[in-house]
Amino acid sequence: MQPIRIFAGLLVLAITLAAPARAITLLRDPDIEHGLRQLAEPVLRAAGLSADRVDILVIDAPSLNAFVVDANSIFLHSGLILRMDNPAMLQSVIAHEAAHITNGHLMRRPINMRNARTAATLGTVLAGIAGAAAGSGEFAAGAAAGIQGAAMRSFFSHTRAEENAADTSGIRYMHSAGVDLDGAVQVMNLFRGQESLSLTRQDAYARTHPLSRDRFRRVRALAEARSGTPAPDPDAEYWFARTKGKLSAFQRSPKWTLARVGESGFEDVRLMREAVAHHRRSDLGRALPAIDAAIARRSDDAYLHELRGQILMESRRIKAAVAAYGRAAELKPRNALILGAYGRALLADGQVQQAARRLEQARSRDGRDIRVLRDLAQAEARMGNRGMASVLTAERYAMAGRLKDARIHAERASGLLPRGSPGWRRAQDILAAADAAE
Repeated sequence: MQPIRIFAGLLVLAITLAAPARAITLLRDPDIEHGLRQLAEPVLRAAGLSADRVDILVIDAPSLNAFVVDANSIFLHSGLILRMDNPAMLQSVIAHEAAHITNGHLMRRPINMRNARTAATLGTVLAGIAGAAAGSGEFAAGAAAGIQGAAMRSFFSHTRAEENAADTSGIRYMHSAGVDLDGAVQVMNLFRGQESLSLTRQDAYARTHPLSRDRFRRVRALAEARSGTPAPDPDAEYWFARTKGKLSAFQRSPKWTLARVGESGFEDVRLMREAVAHHRRSDLGRALPAIDAAIARRSDDAYLHELRGQILMESRRIKAAVAAYGRAAELKPRNALILGAYGRALLADGQVQQAARRLEQARSRDGRDIRVLRDLAQAEARMGNRGMASVLTAERYAMAGRLKDARIHAERASGLLPRGSPGWRRAQDILAAADAAE
């Protein structure tokens, strides 16, 4: 899989650590994130949390795992999403992770991703996530050595007491939200028997969320104690089919997808998946009619227009891609991922000032997108703003944990920008973080 090529705006972070093949890719797709937000909203609301303030983010990893970093972020492995059979199963995982937030299980974790003062701090957190993606809390601690030291040790693991409390709260949130509680039982059933496996054979979820037969029986008893099975939620069924369908279309082979395009039962999802499969075969002649047919059914769906822009952009139909992304941005003017993709297309079309404006809008709404930092740095350099280009490049390197490279560009920015200006102060943040890491 070539993540930069396949997903427009996909690669936010790819940290390669000291061990072979230890890397993390954070998948960013506006449609998938919107679908996850729709699924999460009822259980988050039941937990007293806002879906607008809690990001549900996807890590490109085939293992089954989910974890929380702070009160504003829940991470799901792509492998876990693909193993879920129905929306209730996925919602139960989100409810459980939300319970870790609301029950205060993160109080001992000092790093807050959303409120991190510097890009370097964010890079430290995401380096820790790389360890968690590999299923090793101690590996995460090692990755962050020299920046946070022991603060990252066992960052993602929970005690059995915390797990029991999260199970109880998660079931309560699901019941309050009208989600079928059998979803939680089905998820627990996936992990039965993990304790009998060697550590290296266990799913990552079992290593960060202690499991046991007693816990499975307890979750089943909690579910059975609450009477009644809610009626299926058509909206949840749709967004689950669309989210899983798009993710699998990009992660499975086109042949696999085309053999199963209609399994969701939703015509626009079928057409979207067909478009992705043909696009991945570089068959624009079939991909474009499929996505256009999906748009004909949902003409005001910004995420379908965004996918159309991606297909055109990656087929080097730049001006047509600009128009498609422009329509998506018109429909969702505050979506950072759409704005970033729109800015990228404008930059490729030579509309540098317009690109810089859209890219800056994207950066101000979501500063975690390394591709936006890269593209905005290119735009600033092409406009002659070498100082700001250096700041953005320094932030990009810092976010990837490459503080030596970040220092070089931050020092360059400090010499080019007026002392005390916003850009100069951002460069000083990077230099301070690099000093602290030594």
